[in-house]
Amino acid sequence: MKRIIVVGCGGAGKSTFSKRLSSILNLELIHLDQYYWKPNWVETSKEEWTNIVENLCKKDQWIMDGNFGGTMDLRIQRADTLIFMDYSTLSCLWRITKRTFNYYKRSRPDMTPGCNERIDLQFYWYVATHNRKKRKKLLDKLNRYQSEKSIHILRNDREVNAFIEGIASSNSTKNE
Repeated sequence: MKRIIVVGCGGAGKSTFSKRLSSILNLELIHLDQYYWKPNWVETSKEEWTNIVENLCKKDQWIMDGNFGGTMDLRIQRADTLIFMDYSTLSCLWRITKRTFNYYKRSRPDMTPGCNERIDLQFYWYVATHNRKKRKKLLDKLNRYQSEKSIHILRNDREVNAFIEGIASSNSTKNE
């Protein structure tokens, strides 16, 4: 596990999971939101974004968290491990609500400074419809890489904790 992508609906816990994994594996953590969003939620142009992702992918080792479908194939091609945080819609909505109130009018640690947390009904709608609109397509994409990539689908906190514990114990065994 040297190049890992972590995808899933907003609120699934991609950033928190990625931080935990990064600390165990000692891999650079790349929050794609920090590269995509400019202060005040200004989007990066498509051409600039593709160049940024291509350059990030050239690094030898990393964990990248974030969806960004337009560059997903670039990241998948370079990754050796694909992790899908396949959480329920209700869990994701609850988590983004908690996150909104915890960071309201402040930037989260995994975001670009100046992108302050806010109540964003468009984002709530995206999260509410994500599993219905995007989940099957994402699973189909991941399934196409079964023979060449390590793929992990984590559906809840129990599975996430078991995965993290397994990686931690495997990593400590290697270091002994």
